[in-house]
Amino acid sequence: TAAMVAAGITDSTPDPDGGKIERDADGVATGILIDKASALVMPLIQKPSEADVAKAYEVGAKLYASRGWTGLHNMSAPPEHAELLAQLDAEGKLPIRIYNAFDLGEDNQGMEIAATRAHETDTITNRAVKIYMDGALGSRGAQLIEPYSDRPDTIGLSLTSTRELRGLMMEARALNVQLAMHAIGDLANRKVLMSYNAAKHKPRQRWRVEHAQIIAVEDIAEFAHSGLIASMQPSHAIGDLHFAPARLGKSRLQGAYAWRSILDAGGIIVGGSDAPVEVGSPLIEFYAAVARKDLKGFSADGWHPEQAVTREEALTMFTSAPAFASFQESELGTIEIGKIADFTAFDRDLMIVPDVDILDAKVLMTVVGGDVVYEP
Repeated sequence: TAAMVAAGITDSTPDPDGGKIERDADGVATGILIDKASALVMPLIQKPSEADVAKAYEVGAKLYASRGWTGLHNMSAPPEHAELLAQLDAEGKLPIRIYNAFDLGEDNQGMEIAATRAHETDTITNRAVKIYMDGALGSRGAQLIEPYSDRPDTIGLSLTSTRELRGLMMEARALNVQLAMHAIGDLANRKVLMSYNAAKHKPRQRWRVEHAQIIAVEDIAEFAHSGLIASMQPSHAIGDLHFAPARLGKSRLQGAYAWRSILDAGGIIVGGSDAPVEVGSPLIEFYAAVARKDLKGFSADGWHPEQAVTREEALTMFTSAPAFASFQESELGTIEIGKIADFTAFDRDLMIVPDVDILDAKVLMTVVGGDVVYEP
């Protein structure tokens, strides 16, 4: 309540474009601000110092190295952090590789950094920009073709218009910048697909759809054939199964977290974790991809277990596919002569142990560029 008063938010404050102020049945603002509505309170939040930011990056990089990641694709990186990340790398404080997708920021700074490849190092790559089409499924911000099954008065939120998207696509193509487009709902994914096809963009640009969580079944084949890369997080499917059926209804679940269908149609899936929204464990992600059950072995009714992938496919999702999606397949993604020695050793063979045993595996060694950056 104090924060709402300080921000000047009342029961009658209108919803901003791309945002929603949640209200109860009596029209009283509850204090939940969805997507762009959070901008109403952001000016009140004290910004961390540069030392705080530097410490967070250092601690985070070490944490993910300890979990077995050799690198990460850093989504929505603030453009003003690019120089700081390069400095931290020069000081030996970032043990893993970082592939940045920047927010546009003020004065289109993110696009400029990605276009000029500024502040790159031997382990930091800056060539992508992240944009948002819609919000999240849990908050009902994901944009759907039909209304939410548990809230028929909404189809979600549009954070970037089709016109804005097409303008950004043309700009990114001219500058040779990779786009990473957040799209969760089936309508948001359709807008990305239609805009991409209408402008006749090329697969060589390797543009990505971050999440691609819900795709209309009739759009899956076209999505896979388009050349768009589905950047998906398997753990969403084992966390969301506790509320997604209510949000979507059973009929739409066929196109939700549809890994098998996308692969069978010839698409490329890059596996991620969406940390810190999720835990950020490669073991949880690998397990989720092959088991499609939650951490206790539960799967909801109508959750389409046939959408699980094989161990080999899951391995590709977290190794060679991310290397391709970051234009680094000639250097990373597989263990072979001539490539950089990035790999992780676990205490058991993840390709053959029972599903439940995947979660109990321990990291014995994380190697980046031939150097051991973590061992217990």
